[in-house]
Parts: sequence; C-alpha cells; structure tokens
Amino acid sequence: MWINFSPLRKPDFRRLFVGQTVSFFGSMMSYVAIPYQVYEISKSSFLVGLLGFTQLAPLVIAGLWGGALADSMDRRKLLIGSEALLVLVTLLLLGNSLLPTPSLWVLFIASALASALVGFHRPAMEALTPQMVGEKDMPAVAALSTMRHGFCAVAGPALGGVLIATWGIEWTYALDAATYIVSLLALAKIKSIPIQNAEERADWRSIREGFEYAVKRPVLVGSYLVDIIAMIFAMPMALYPALALAWGGASAAGWLYAALPLGALFISLLSRPLEQVNRHGAGVVIGASVWGVFIIGLAFQGSLVGAVICLALAGAADGISAIYRQTIWNQTIPTNFRGRLAGLNMLSYMIGPLMGNARAGLMASYSSNFSSIFLGGCLCVLGSVASIRLFPEFWRYRSKSAL
Repeated sequence: MWINFSPLRKPDFRRLFVGQTVSFFGSMMSYVAIPYQVYEISKSSFLVGLLGFTQLAPLVIAGLWGGALADSMDRRKLLIGSEALLVLVTLLLLGNSLLPTPSLWVLFIASALASALVGFHRPAMEALTPQMVGEKDMPAVAALSTMRHGFCAVAGPALGGVLIATWGIEWTYALDAATYIVSLLALAKIKSIPIQNAEERADWRSIREGFEYAVKRPVLVGSYLVDIIAMIFAMPMALYPALALAWGGASAAGWLYAALPLGALFISLLSRPLEQVNRHGAGVVIGASVWGVFIIGLAFQGSLVGAVICLALAGAADGISAIYRQTIWNQTIPTNFRGRLAGLNMLSYMIGPLMGNARAGLMASYSSNFSSIFLGGCLCVLGSVASIRLFPEFWRYRSKSAL
C-alpha cells in the first residue's frame, strides 16, 4: 500500500526531486511568514486576502510566457535562472524584516515578484520531469509530487510558525534563502535534455497554440475547471491569521497552514491502491466534492484541534484529486507542448487558491469568518456536483490503463 519510490532510481530525477523538495520546504516557511507579517502590521484579513490579487496578474502573464519559454529553450537553464532570482526576492523580504518598522508595500511587491518568477519556474520543472522518466512512471511521479508538496507544506509552515514565535520572522526568510542554494547545486548536476520539435521562439503564436491544444480537449478543460471551482469557493487560508489569534497566535497559524498538506501527505504515502483505479475524471470530481464537505465542517469548529482535523481531511480529498489531475496531464500531453500546457496547468491550480483567498478575506470582512467558510464550502460542493453534467466527457474519462 505504500508509495512507489521507483522513479527515484533515475539519477537526474532524484537530483531534481531532492533539490526541489529542499527549496519548496523553504518557500513554505515564507508562505506562512508573509501573510502573518501582513496581518501583524495591518490587522486586516482583507489585506491578507488582497495578497492573492497582487500575485494573480504576474502569475498569469509569467505563467503563459514561462510555459512558452519552456518549450523553446533549455528547461534546466530556465529553472536555474528562476531560482537564482527567487533568492534575491527572499533577501528583499529578509532586509525588510530587519527594519525597525517593516514596510507593508515591500511585502506586496515581493509577493508579486515571487509569483512572477514561479510562473517561469513551475512550467519548466513540470515539463522537464516527464523527460526524465518513462510514461509508466507517471502515476508514481504524481504520487511523489503530492508527497513532496504534502511534506513541505506540513513541515515548512510548522517550522515557520515556530521560528516566528521564538527567533523572529527574519530567521524564516534567511533559512528560505539558504534552501535555494541547495536546489541550485542539485540543478547544476542535472544534464540538459533536448526538446523534440522544440518551438523556435516564445511568442504569442506559440502561447495561442497551447491554448488551442487545451480547449480542444474536454478532459483537460474539465481537470482545470473542477479544481478552479473547488479552490475559488472553498479556499480558507486568508482567514488563518485571524482564526489563529484565538488559538495561540503564530504557532497556531503554523498548524493551520500545515493541516491541508498533512492530509495530502498521508494520502500520498498510501497511494498504491489509487494506482488500480482508471476513472481519473471521476476521482477528481469526487475529491473536489469531499474537499468542500470538510471545509463546511471547518466552519463549525471552535478549537484548533477540530480545525486541524477538518483541514487535514479536506487536504486528503484534494490530494487524491491532485494525483489524478497530474496523471491526466502527464499521460495526455506531448513533449513539445508540455511547457505551454504546464503553464496552463499551473494557472489552473494556483489561480484558484489566489482568487479563493481573496474571496474568503473579502466575504469575512463584510460578514464573518463563519459565513465565509460555510458558504464557500457549500458553493464548492454544488459546483463540483454540477460539473458532472457540465463536463460529462471528463466525468467518464478513463486512463488507457490502470495507474
């Protein structure tokens, strides 16, 4: 029943996986530090939610362009350049945190810059990964990616919360910057892999071709939209700093940020049974629906323990959905389109949370935390169930073979 580690036998994939695990761990510490610092300075859940809007436009523009670049140039070099610049952004956050009065606008600018750089980084990484492994390894790679995300997003925020509470927020940013050095060293040891039928240049024509490829395939469109529906309506992260005030402050915030990926991590570690299922479309829809159910449960929790349990169960449901979504993408997209489609994939699973956090913060500012979480969860369940009728081909989709 345990996770399949066999893709790690391939040296280049192992280097990429280990390096990205270390750097993502650091990013997850800053992921909790930035909104916590915004709330600490402003005492506004609305401004925490506004971080999502600040990151959205840079992510969309860079994600589309970054995907096109990943189909026209050395993907390894694009990864190295993106991570080197992310180090500089993290040092900007560190410098700001060391000021007697940290600036709120620097946090927003740094968040926007980091979001843009992720738009170049993520498509390159996701497009490079399938070149290092065989098609039969795709389900195991998807489970390993979910495990990596789960582990880092559990341990990173938890450690970030402890560091903020004990040593100060500046140590969180400093450690994040150090993790990128490890990743860059790992990337330096990976050999470049040429792209078959690579695009001559990254331009609007190339981006448009990627769009046209995706929209003509209902299975891909369904995988994007179901996830976006779930995240926009039921993402509660913008409310964590406000909820944490009643449950212990920074340390409680760390646990809240860690809870969703904790559930995803648990599912990834026990993912072997999922490899026998070939109804991947149905798996995505059911996972999104169950995610919404447990977010509804979160609204009724009055303790940190209850909130963490509901979030962990919601994260487990989303973890199942994520494994099937990634497998669908990796098994249905050709190599020369993987950069551009990876850009679209990234936008689908990052725009949803960004807009969802903005929605949650806005609704809470006009009503209450309870209303924002409860109504969002209900809309998520209704939207996920409605997708069965809206995207019937996606609901019926079966893999060519069982995972």
